[in-house]
Amino acid sequence: MAAKSQPSAPKTKSANGLTNGKAAAQGQWGRAWEVDWFSLASVIFLLLFAPFIVYYFIMACDQYSCSLTAPVVDLATGQARLADIWARTPPVTTKAAQIYAAWVTLQVLLYMLLPDFCHKFLPGYVGGVQEGAVTPAGAVNKYEINGLQAWLLTHLLWFANAHLLSWFSPTIIFDNWIPLLWCANILGYTVSTFAMVKGYLFPTDARECKFTGNFFYNYMMGVELFFNGRPGIVAWTLINLSFAAKQQELYGHVTNSMVLVNVLQAIYVLDFFWNETWYLKTIDICHDHFGWYLGWGDCVWLPYLYTLQGLYLVYHPVQLPTSYALGVLLLGLLGYYIFRVTNHQKDLFRRTDGRCLIWGRKPKAIECSYTSADGQKHHSKLLVSGFWGVARHFNYTGDLMGSLAYCLACGGGHLLPYFYIIFMAILLTHRCLRDEHRCANKYGRDWERYTAAVPYRLLPGIF
Repeated sequence: MAAKSQPSAPKTKSANGLTNGKAAAQGQWGRAWEVDWFSLASVIFLLLFAPFIVYYFIMACDQYSCSLTAPVVDLATGQARLADIWARTPPVTTKAAQIYAAWVTLQVLLYMLLPDFCHKFLPGYVGGVQEGAVTPAGAVNKYEINGLQAWLLTHLLWFANAHLLSWFSPTIIFDNWIPLLWCANILGYTVSTFAMVKGYLFPTDARECKFTGNFFYNYMMGVELFFNGRPGIVAWTLINLSFAAKQQELYGHVTNSMVLVNVLQAIYVLDFFWNETWYLKTIDICHDHFGWYLGWGDCVWLPYLYTLQGLYLVYHPVQLPTSYALGVLLLGLLGYYIFRVTNHQKDLFRRTDGRCLIWGRKPKAIECSYTSADGQKHHSKLLVSGFWGVARHFNYTGDLMGSLAYCLACGGGHLLPYFYIIFMAILLTHRCLRDEHRCANKYGRDWERYTAAVPYRLLPGIF
């Protein structure tokens, strides 16, 4: 999604809790203006080692059948050297570069040249040009919401090729997986560096930029609002399909575990694009600027580490007992239900200013107030009914349940496919604490009343 800024008259915050205009522009917004030593150390660590983490996981599958310990043991015992492992790693190839360039070009064209038409015939779907949240400068970014359309057309082309056209093998992604990794890194670093240079030299709106005085933090976290979401998320399900095709090619069948991973992750991806307009109000778009964290992450981290379950199942074709598979499916669907319904309850409460029913009853809320930097007092409401009365971030709990289901579909033979749930637990716990720190500063004693009414963050009775 790319943003186009439009001017907006300053407004105060309405009773439904949505920040608007001047107050937001002058108050605290998004990430930190100053960087503490721990944040700086974390940023430098990720900049230095995240690319190697991705490489290590992919190399472990390619050379050590997805064992995370075997490479370390080989190096420690002298059975292999780093130079040996690197020599066995496929380099970037002309074919991979052509595939990746064609892929990125297709997604750019689908976004830029084909306005959304899905909203004209899909009941309940909101597409076309939509407005995002008001930015610190008082602008309203407009987004072309056509991700669902791009996803549908891309996958229609994929299946048409697999069954009719035969332009390329359905295993093309797996067959070029490591050479494509180098191409993805090139794009990730290119867009991140461009965003950094643009923010310094020719920003869309200089008032939107955040400079901390630290180059490394600015490079990673970004200095300007931009975009997030594609092409990595569109690729997610295509990658899984290519892994399934490779499993079929190697073993003559697709296991039920591979089907589970494809189905459950496709539900998540489709949910993202169906609710793309809603995501314009989330923390990634409203508060996080576009830097290496989002640019490189969307190009490399997401498509290569979020798909580890499918990759693992190519090397280890697990066939699950029917009862176990049904249990994993139920866990994944339950997690998705909690994730989606929790978000829907909050969205419904905001849109109707509380004039709605949640679980068949009039919702309860904590009345809050806060003072913006210009001295104006504003009012808001914090929902304490439905799933929001169970835990303060119960949508994250549902997300974690779905993440665990992806991993459990791979059985218990190796640690590698469980990286996803470990990563998501760390990510969402950190995001939870970051959200709450922002809200505590914003609402003060009203936030204390809210946490007393809903005492748990993620897991009722535990945390």
